[in-house]
Amino acid sequence: MSSVLRIPAATPQQSLDYLQAKLAYYTDAWDLAEDLAQRQPEVVVIDARAAAVYRAGHICGAISFPHREMDAVSTAQLDRSKVYVTYCDGIGCNGSTKAAWKLAALGFQVKELIGGLDFWKRDGHPLSWGDAPGEWPVAAPDAACGC
Repeated sequence: MSSVLRIPAATPQQSLDYLQAKLAYYTDAWDLAEDLAQRQPEVVVIDARAAAVYRAGHICGAISFPHREMDAVSTAQLDRSKVYVTYCDGIGCNGSTKAAWKLAALGFQVKELIGGLDFWKRDGHPLSWGDAPGEWPVAAPDAACGC
């Protein structure tokens, strides 16, 4: 018997439901870069790492908001009509998950960036340095996602 089919495949409807739910929780670097390049105002990117590592390089336009500082008081200024995309270093770091969890617990809509800053850099998307979020470059790289 097939090792793959030892556990039967999901029905098409089960797959649809699961995959739609999965996409509700995550975004990837290419989709986020496209939204940032188009200056989509309903998406806000949060770097959930410590401020010192944010200064050393972060996604253009991301705000520094370490997950350890998130609570009802510190998030009071955030706009609840926005969707917040959280990220950290990468798949070996759970800071983005902690940030997304805290924001969701406080009533905010959230998604996590798959692969964090590591995948962002691998895909060649622009970075900013210092304390300011930075501006998206006028002419973003012309690379196309192979997905």
